[in-house]
Amino acid sequence: MDTTEKLLELYKRERGIIEENCSYILNGTRPSAISSFKKLGLPTRKLEKYKYTDVAQFFEGDYKVNFNRAPSSLKVDEVFKCDVPYLDTAQAFLVNDSFHPEITKKDILPRGVTIGGLNAMSERFLEWFAKYYGKIADTREDAIVALNTALVQDGVFIYIPKNTVVDMPIQLINILTSKENLMVNRRLLIIAEENSQVNFLLCNHTVDPVSFLMTGVTEIFAGENAHVNFYEIEENNSKSKRFNHTFVYQESNSTVQVNGMTLHNGISCNCTNFYLAGEGAHADCNGMAIIDKEQHVDNITLIEHSVPHCTSHELYKYVLDDKSVGAFTGMILVRPNAQKTDSIQTNRSICLTKDARMYARPQLEIYADDVKCAHGATVGQLDEDALFYMRTRGMSMYEARLLLMFAFINEVVDKIKIEPLKERLHILVEKRFKGELCNCSGSDIK
Repeated sequence: MDTTEKLLELYKRERGIIEENCSYILNGTRPSAISSFKKLGLPTRKLEKYKYTDVAQFFEGDYKVNFNRAPSSLKVDEVFKCDVPYLDTAQAFLVNDSFHPEITKKDILPRGVTIGGLNAMSERFLEWFAKYYGKIADTREDAIVALNTALVQDGVFIYIPKNTVVDMPIQLINILTSKENLMVNRRLLIIAEENSQVNFLLCNHTVDPVSFLMTGVTEIFAGENAHVNFYEIEENNSKSKRFNHTFVYQESNSTVQVNGMTLHNGISCNCTNFYLAGEGAHADCNGMAIIDKEQHVDNITLIEHSVPHCTSHELYKYVLDDKSVGAFTGMILVRPNAQKTDSIQTNRSICLTKDARMYARPQLEIYADDVKCAHGATVGQLDEDALFYMRTRGMSMYEARLLLMFAFINEVVDKIKIEPLKERLHILVEKRFKGELCNCSGSDIK
């Protein structure tokens, strides 16, 4: 029995418990999702999208799943204490894949802003759920999205009403904890209505040194003239395996920035998809990865221009050490009606050793004739001339290398629009290059 068959058998065996411990609004999407998963099967390298990540291989192994929704004994508000200076946030916690309603400073969020669990959504939001949930995370297109939809039991729902400016960033802390190897399936649904503005920070941490297998799906809907910034930081242990999908749908004149930053991981495969559906929309898609040992990071992006007069900027940077493996597959798709598209895609990587491997596939697919599109990818080593120059000015080789790596990767960090977070990440990047396995919090999380 292969891994796909084992997962199908798991769903069949546990379906009653899954549905019993979950709301009907999630249960209604499972039958079509599991049907899609059965048809697609877990992807292998034979599938072009996952050419550099053998997903089926990484899903092998024995993992427990908390279908019974047994509560965790972890006191998240005591374990996690964000120590970013001058960063004031409204916090919500996910432990494994369960939403915890303890939200700090909730009362000072603007009127109408709602943060809640998908499994306990109030009746007044069911219309929104039916309208948005699963609409851009299509289970027919990707087996991991289908599996997540079939197995997910909780997640976070965030609603920003129209004409609402949320000055305080909303911080979601996703903590993985277990004494046994564990599979978790997390979901996030964000709706930012017209003329709204909001910043999100999603922090991912593992507490225990076991192996975690995580699927995550995030759907972001930006209404007309909405401005959404979504920053995700990964600091998981080296045994973790993470398969994450982010989908963004943008209406006219909206601006959305997604910035995914991997500071420490085991296996990470991140798919980011933008759909520009309204004229004047702007997408800003960024990511960076600092990896060493035998860590693996694969970023797969799609920016789809469907209407005229839209813009998109994309920047991904990697620094790879030891025997680590990085991959980037980026597609800019310009539909026939999307005239006056302006799109730029850039991927740059540095391999610090001969054993590090980086695979880059920038792609353009253009069906309109009045566009301005460019893409490019480079893979190289640290600039020997720059190293020599700094050595002649009294720097040690260690200091010179550190400075060059720091300057290289921080082009991505500098795109962050939350100033205290940007400054903190500059420090974390420097510590990561020094080999310090640090947290972005002052907590006990490792």
